[in-house]
Parts: sequence; structure tokens; C-alpha cells
Amino acid sequence: MGEKEVSKANTNNSLYNKYSLKEKLKGMGPGILVVGTFMGPGSITSATRAGASFGFALLWTVVFSIIAVIVLQEMASRFGIVTQTGLAEGIMSYLGDKPVIRKIMAAVIAFSITLGGMAYMGGDLTGTAMGVSSITGIPSNIVAAVWGCCILIIINISDDILKTLMKLLSVTVTVMAVVFTATMIITKPDMGEIFKGMIPTIPHGSALTCVAMIGTTVVPYNMFIHATSSRRTWSDPKQLPLSRFDTTITMIIGGIITAAIMISAGTVIRGVEVTSAADMAGSLEPLLGRFAKPFLAIGMIAAGVSASTGTPLGVSFVLSGLFGWEMHRKDKRFFYTNVIVLVTGIVVALSGFKPVSIIMTAQAVNGIFLPIVVFLLIYLTSREKLMGKYKSTPIQNVLGILVGVVTLIVGISSLISFL
Repeated sequence: MGEKEVSKANTNNSLYNKYSLKEKLKGMGPGILVVGTFMGPGSITSATRAGASFGFALLWTVVFSIIAVIVLQEMASRFGIVTQTGLAEGIMSYLGDKPVIRKIMAAVIAFSITLGGMAYMGGDLTGTAMGVSSITGIPSNIVAAVWGCCILIIINISDDILKTLMKLLSVTVTVMAVVFTATMIITKPDMGEIFKGMIPTIPHGSALTCVAMIGTTVVPYNMFIHATSSRRTWSDPKQLPLSRFDTTITMIIGGIITAAIMISAGTVIRGVEVTSAADMAGSLEPLLGRFAKPFLAIGMIAAGVSASTGTPLGVSFVLSGLFGWEMHRKDKRFFYTNVIVLVTGIVVALSGFKPVSIIMTAQAVNGIFLPIVVFLLIYLTSREKLMGKYKSTPIQNVLGILVGVVTLIVGISSLISFL
């Protein structure tokens, strides 16, 4: 997974090294962290609701979201590799001569990321618990508490947690891809309607669902995670082709999973009120029989494992970059941040709130803060003094700004819906 030694022999005087397909596949890794984090129960529930409520009409939001994360995550990864710092450290360094603005920005980022992370943690634990409960019959609140403790062990079991997570999430993302793509194929959707859904439309009453679809995919702390994991994986800017291949392929896989869920829901439960992806299981019983419920539950569990392991670490990485902590479990501040996010998530999961309510709260916080991170990222990666010859091209800047404008609209919509 993403070794720094990949193709040392390729080093030359060109801007980038050249790599074979085999080398690019072998170098994949950091992108999996991002997909694993955004492809959680929140994204699955949002996609299921979108399909059940509006059929295939909102498939275009999946296409847009994947284009957006490819553009933004490529910038974040490139920033980490070229500067060999995390995004949070980069922002603080840029504001170094503006102490008042620096403190305000650190407080805003820390508050938003922490609050959003806690909300997502609650939704991820609830979603995972519902998946396990549907198979075992064990009450979901018990599963949520036990699973929260298991996550704490998982993210502190290894000194090189990022490498461990890449391996774990490679498995869970593969499971999701197989389960949900197979589900879509089994339901035999109308291909003409699928292509029609790629054309942007906003059916009556779907505005907040559009916001939800984008908000569960384009997540602020994923940019911080990606910058950190990329700089730890690749140390030479000439290795950027590896990073770009990794980012593009993994984000597309995430998009395929999301689209498959929406299409399946739009085929089998259109018009049904949805509280979680588990609501689709009953409608699949004529096709899958008694395997319908465990089949979908496995996908939900994989999604929960992916997202819930990345969320507390994402918050901890951001706070470490902002306040100069060591990004390691031996730093008590880093460790206790993981604990606080997890414990809060467990409390939220035990509170009895419906997953949809928790997810919508997380999306609101995410949407409000997202434009700030996006425009800071665009600005930092476009500075020649910081990025040198690896700064963003005019086309990358234009794409980034377009995505940023949409995230601003999403943020305003999220604020209105939250209030």
C-alpha cells in the first residue's frame, strides 16, 4: 500500500516520474481512507432515501459529488506531498503573521470539525449497530456501545495506524462494492431512466436531499486526512502520478457504490419512507429470499467499520495540526481526542435519535464549514511560493472555484435547514 520506495529507479529530471499500471495499483492507499470515511451509513442512508423518494432523478448529484471530491482531494493530497505538511499545519503557517486571525481560524476549524465529527460518529455507530442488530437480534444500543469500544482498540492497536487502516478499509470498501453493485444488478433497473437521471434536475421537495447527497460525500476533515496520509506515503512530488491515480480510481469506486444504492432503492422501494438502508431488505426478499436481510446488513456493517474508524482519527489529525500535537497515540491529547469523539458518538447513538436526524445535523455542520476549507485549499495550492512548479493549473483553479461555489450554496442551504 503506497510505499515511498515505489519505482525509485524512475527518478529523473522531468516534472513527474513515469509508472506502470502495476506500480500505480501497488501504490494505492490514501484514497481508500477517504472513500472509507465518506462511504459510511450516512451516505448509504442518504442514497437510499434519495432513491426511494425520487427514483433515479438525483443520480446527477452522485456524478457531481465524485467530480468534486476528485478535484478537492487531489489538491489536498498534492499539498501534503509537495509541502510535506498537513493541511491544518499549512493553514496555521500561512496565518503565522496574523495572530488574531490565526486564533480565530483555529477555533472555528477546531469547533466545526469536532462537532461535525461527533455527529457523524453517532450516525456511523447507529448505522453499524442497526446492521449487526438485524442479523443477530441483539439490541442496537448494546451493539453501538460495544462497537464504539472496539473502534477505540482498533485505532490504537498499531503504531502505524494509517497503514493498518488502509488495509482494513481496502477490505470493507471491496465488500461494499460487491454487495451493493450485486444488489443493483439483481434488481434489473431501467437503463434509460438511469441515463435520464444523469441530467441535473431538482424535483419538487428534493433540495435538501440534494444537499444531503453532496454533504455526505464532500466532507471537510477528509481533506485534512488525505493531506496527512499522502505526505506519510509519498515524499517526492515526482510521485504525484501515483497519488492522482489513487485518488481518481478510489473516488470513482465510491461513486459507483453510492449510485448502486440509489438505483437499487429507486427500483425496489420507490415511494417508501426510509429511516435506514435496512428498509430496502424487505423489498429484496422476493429476489434474495431469506438472504436479503443479512446480505444488506453485511454492506451496512462494512460501511460502519469504514466510516467509524476514520472519523475520530480525522478529528484528531486536524486538532494536532492546529495546535502542534504529535499525531500519535503516545501524545495524550491525540489519544483523548479519539476517546472524547467516540464516547460522544456512543452517547448520541444511545440517545434514541433516528439515524436520519443525526446525519442531517452532521451535514448541516459540515455544509456550513465546508466552503471555508475549500477556498483555503484552493488558495494554498495555487501559491507558487508554497507549491513551486506543482501549483494548481488554471484549469484546476477554475474547477476548484466552481466546486467551491457549489459548496457555498450547499453551506447556505444547510444553515437554513439547520435553523
